[in-house]
Amino acid sequence: MAISLEKGKKVSLKKGSQSGLGEILINLNWNTKPAKKGLFGMFGGGQGIDLDLGCLFELKDGQKGAVQALGNAFGSLQHLPFIALDGDDRTGAVTTGENLRIDGNKIALFKRILVYTFIYEGVANWQQADAVVTIKYPGAEDLIIKMDSYNSNDVMCGLALLENVNDETFSVEKIVQFYPGHQALDSAFHWGMRWQAGRK
Repeated sequence: MAISLEKGKKVSLKKGSQSGLGEILINLNWNTKPAKKGLFGMFGGGQGIDLDLGCLFELKDGQKGAVQALGNAFGSLQHLPFIALDGDDRTGAVTTGENLRIDGNKIALFKRILVYTFIYEGVANWQQADAVVTIKYPGAEDLIIKMDSYNSNDVMCGLALLENVNDETFSVEKIVQFYPGHQALDSAFHWGMRWQAGRK
Protein backbone atom coordinates (compact mmCIF):
# COMPACT_ATOMS: atom_id res chain seq x y z
CA MET A 1 0.00 0.00 0.00
CA ALA A 2 1.07 3.58 -0.64
CA ILE A 3 -0.41 7.03 -0.03
CA SER A 4 -0.34 9.58 -2.84
CA LEU A 5 0.08 13.08 -1.42
CA GLU A 6 -2.10 15.93 -2.62
CA LYS A 7 -0.52 19.32 -3.21
CA GLY A 8 -0.76 21.58 -0.18
CA LYS A 9 -1.88 18.76 2.13
CA LYS A 10 0.28 17.59 5.04
CA VAL A 11 0.75 14.12 6.47
CA SER A 12 2.78 13.07 9.48
CA LEU A 13 5.78 10.80 9.92
CA LYS A 14 5.45 9.63 13.53
CA LYS A 15 7.56 7.51 15.80
CA GLY A 16 6.34 3.96 16.15
CA SER A 17 7.16 1.58 18.97
CA GLN A 18 10.87 2.08 18.39
CA SER A 19 12.96 4.83 19.97
CA GLY A 20 12.83 7.08 16.91
CA LEU A 21 11.60 7.44 13.37
CA GLY A 22 14.43 5.32 12.01
CA GLU A 23 15.89 5.93 8.57
CA ILE A 24 13.76 8.00 6.23
CA LEU A 25 14.45 7.15 2.58
CA ILE A 26 13.50 9.63 -0.15
CA ASN A 27 13.76 8.12 -3.63
CA LEU A 28 13.61 9.93 -6.98
CA ASN A 29 12.96 7.94 -10.13
CA TRP A 30 12.36 9.25 -13.64
CA ASN A 31 11.98 8.31 -17.28
CA THR A 32 15.38 7.88 -18.94
CA LYS A 33 14.28 8.12 -22.58
CA PRO A 34 15.64 11.04 -24.60
CA ALA A 35 13.40 13.49 -26.41
CA LYS A 36 12.41 12.52 -29.93
CA LYS A 37 14.21 14.26 -32.75
CA GLY A 38 12.26 16.31 -35.25
CA LEU A 39 10.24 19.44 -34.79
CA PHE A 40 10.95 19.59 -31.08
CA GLY A 41 14.42 18.10 -31.28
CA MET A 42 15.94 21.46 -30.41
CA PHE A 43 14.63 21.06 -26.89
CA GLY A 44 16.04 17.63 -26.29
CA GLY A 45 18.98 17.22 -28.62
CA GLY A 46 18.47 13.45 -28.41
CA GLN A 47 19.93 13.38 -24.91
CA GLY A 48 18.46 11.79 -21.83
CA ILE A 49 17.71 13.77 -18.69
CA ASP A 50 20.06 14.11 -15.72
CA LEU A 51 17.85 14.88 -12.74
CA ASP A 52 19.54 15.58 -9.42
CA LEU A 53 17.92 14.99 -6.04
CA GLY A 54 18.89 17.21 -3.13
CA CYS A 55 17.65 19.10 -0.11
CA LEU A 56 18.08 22.25 1.92
CA PHE A 57 18.22 21.71 5.66
CA GLU A 58 17.89 23.99 8.65
CA LEU A 59 18.82 22.84 12.14
CA LYS A 60 17.38 24.23 15.37
CA ASP A 61 20.73 25.78 16.24
CA GLY A 62 20.57 27.89 13.07
CA GLN A 63 22.94 25.85 10.88
CA LYS A 64 21.83 25.69 7.25
CA GLY A 65 23.13 23.88 4.22
CA ALA A 66 22.42 21.75 1.18
CA VAL A 67 22.93 18.07 0.39
CA GLN A 68 23.33 17.47 -3.35
CA ALA A 69 25.72 16.09 -5.97
CA LEU A 70 26.49 19.59 -7.25
CA GLY A 71 29.57 20.74 -5.36
CA ASN A 72 30.06 17.17 -4.03
CA ALA A 73 27.95 17.99 -0.97
CA PHE A 74 26.84 14.39 -0.39
CA GLY A 75 26.36 14.82 3.37
CA SER A 76 26.65 12.10 6.02
CA LEU A 77 24.33 9.85 8.01
CA GLN A 78 26.87 9.37 10.80
CA HIS A 79 27.71 13.05 11.32
CA LEU A 80 26.03 16.40 10.81
CA PRO A 81 23.78 17.01 8.94
CA PHE A 82 22.65 13.36 9.39
CA ILE A 83 21.40 13.47 5.79
CA ALA A 84 23.20 11.67 2.95
CA LEU A 85 22.80 11.36 -0.81
CA ASP A 86 23.64 7.83 -2.00
CA GLY A 87 25.20 8.88 -5.27
CA ASP A 88 24.70 10.70 -8.53
CA ASP A 89 22.86 8.89 -11.33
CA ARG A 90 24.06 10.84 -14.37
CA THR A 91 22.03 8.86 -16.92
CA GLY A 92 18.91 7.61 -15.15
CA ALA A 93 20.11 4.08 -15.94
CA VAL A 94 20.25 3.06 -12.27
CA THR A 95 16.93 1.36 -11.64
CA THR A 96 16.83 2.55 -8.04
CA GLY A 97 17.16 6.20 -9.12
CA GLU A 98 18.68 8.59 -6.58
CA ASN A 99 18.19 8.34 -2.82
CA LEU A 100 18.38 10.79 0.08
CA ARG A 101 18.60 9.21 3.52
CA ILE A 102 17.70 11.06 6.71
CA ASP A 103 18.44 9.78 10.22
CA GLY A 104 14.97 10.16 11.69
CA ASN A 105 16.30 9.35 15.15
CA LYS A 106 17.97 12.80 15.09
CA ILE A 107 14.68 14.58 14.42
CA ALA A 108 15.08 16.81 17.50
CA LEU A 109 18.05 18.51 15.81
CA PHE A 110 16.09 19.53 12.73
CA LYS A 111 13.82 22.50 12.14
CA ARG A 112 12.94 21.78 8.50
CA ILE A 113 14.12 20.02 5.33
CA LEU A 114 13.15 21.06 1.80
CA VAL A 115 13.56 18.29 -0.79
CA TYR A 116 14.06 19.35 -4.41
CA THR A 117 15.19 18.15 -7.80
CA PHE A 118 16.74 20.01 -10.68
CA ILE A 119 17.66 19.26 -14.27
CA TYR A 120 21.46 19.32 -14.49
CA GLU A 121 21.55 18.28 -18.13
CA GLY A 122 18.96 17.49 -20.76
CA VAL A 123 15.50 18.62 -21.59
CA ALA A 124 13.63 21.19 -19.48
CA ASN A 125 10.48 19.17 -19.98
CA TRP A 126 9.11 17.75 -16.74
CA GLN A 127 6.34 15.81 -18.45
CA GLN A 128 8.96 13.84 -20.39
CA ALA A 129 10.91 13.19 -17.19
CA ASP A 130 7.77 11.78 -15.54
CA ALA A 131 9.51 11.86 -12.16
CA VAL A 132 8.08 10.24 -9.02
CA VAL A 133 9.29 10.68 -5.45
CA THR A 134 8.70 7.98 -2.84
CA ILE A 135 9.22 8.54 0.90
CA LYS A 136 9.73 5.41 2.99
CA TYR A 137 10.29 4.92 6.70
CA PRO A 138 9.95 1.89 9.02
CA GLY A 139 6.50 0.59 9.89
CA ALA A 140 4.51 2.92 7.63
CA GLU A 141 2.98 3.06 4.18
CA ASP A 142 5.04 4.66 1.43
CA LEU A 143 4.28 8.27 0.58
CA ILE A 144 4.16 9.01 -3.15
CA ILE A 145 4.74 12.49 -4.59
CA LYS A 146 3.85 12.63 -8.26
CA MET A 147 5.21 15.51 -10.31
CA ASP A 148 1.83 16.13 -11.89
CA SER A 149 2.43 19.79 -12.75
CA TYR A 150 4.38 20.13 -15.97
CA ASN A 151 3.80 23.59 -17.36
CA SER A 152 7.21 25.02 -16.62
CA ASN A 153 10.52 25.49 -18.40
CA ASP A 154 12.27 26.21 -15.09
CA VAL A 155 14.98 23.70 -14.19
CA MET A 156 14.38 23.53 -10.41
CA CYS A 157 11.43 21.95 -8.61
CA GLY A 158 10.69 22.08 -4.90
CA LEU A 159 9.21 18.67 -4.09
CA ALA A 160 8.37 18.35 -0.40
CA LEU A 161 8.80 20.23 2.86
CA LEU A 162 9.46 18.28 6.06
CA GLU A 163 9.00 20.24 9.30
CA ASN A 164 9.70 19.20 12.88
CA VAL A 165 6.39 19.32 14.77
CA ASN A 166 7.23 18.19 18.30
CA ASP A 167 10.64 16.47 18.12
CA GLU A 168 8.81 13.18 17.49
CA THR A 169 6.94 13.95 14.25
CA PHE A 170 7.82 15.32 10.82
CA SER A 171 4.99 16.90 8.86
CA VAL A 172 5.38 16.31 5.12
CA GLU A 173 3.83 18.70 2.60
CA LYS A 174 3.78 18.19 -1.16
CA ILE A 175 5.15 21.33 -2.87
CA VAL A 176 5.82 20.58 -6.60
CA GLN A 177 6.58 24.20 -7.47
CA PHE A 178 9.08 25.27 -10.14
CA TYR A 179 11.87 27.84 -9.96
CA PRO A 180 14.65 29.05 -12.27
CA GLY A 181 17.39 27.93 -9.87
CA HIS A 182 18.68 27.43 -6.31
CA GLN A 183 18.56 31.12 -5.39
CA ALA A 184 14.90 31.47 -6.38
CA LEU A 185 13.97 28.31 -4.44
CA ASP A 186 15.89 29.60 -1.41
CA SER A 187 14.13 32.97 -1.58
CA ALA A 188 10.67 31.42 -1.90
CA PHE A 189 11.15 29.54 1.38
CA HIS A 190 13.21 32.26 3.13
CA TRP A 191 16.23 30.02 3.68
CA GLY A 192 18.76 32.85 3.49
CA MET A 193 21.80 31.02 2.12
CA ARG A 194 24.49 32.40 -0.20
CA TRP A 195 24.78 30.71 -3.58
CA GLN A 196 27.48 30.54 -6.21
CA ALA A 197 27.79 28.63 -9.47
CA GLY A 198 29.11 25.08 -9.17
CA ARG A 199 29.78 21.94 -11.20
CA LYS A 200 30.03 18.24 -10.57
